[in-house]
Amino acid sequence: MTKFFDKLDRPPIQAAVVFAAALVIMGIGWILTATGIFSLDRLFAWSIGAAFMLFFAMMNSILSLRATSFVKYWGASMYSYLALALCTSMAAWGFSGIALREAGSYRWIYIVVTVGFMVFLSMVNFMKVIVRFAENEEWNQPRKRG
Repeated sequence: MTKFFDKLDRPPIQAAVVFAAALVIMGIGWILTATGIFSLDRLFAWSIGAAFMLFFAMMNSILSLRATSFVKYWGASMYSYLALALCTSMAAWGFSGIALREAGSYRWIYIVVTVGFMVFLSMVNFMKVIVRFAENEEWNQPRKRG
């Protein structure tokens, strides 16, 4: 089981797990609506897709702290995010029958989550650089305030 969690440090694995979870919830929503047990909004699949993309953005940004090479991790994260965005969009379109341009504000939600992902990832890297700088700095004498 620990080998599985070790593999979760890689962005493509993270994206695959998040996409599988989104597919399961979209499928459950579709089944509930199709059988008439519970009626969900037609845009339910789009909201699930956007929510799981935001979850990936936060999880991936936090796990980037463990990366040895941020440049490699950043590249893999971007490609994984793009693949996840494409796959969740196609799945949401398939489950709902509504294209993204007809899904109302979900197009803007996808754009905001994408920009937020880049900001999260950059912020975490910046914090990592600051901590590394602070660890290497010598703190021999405190500054005297005049």
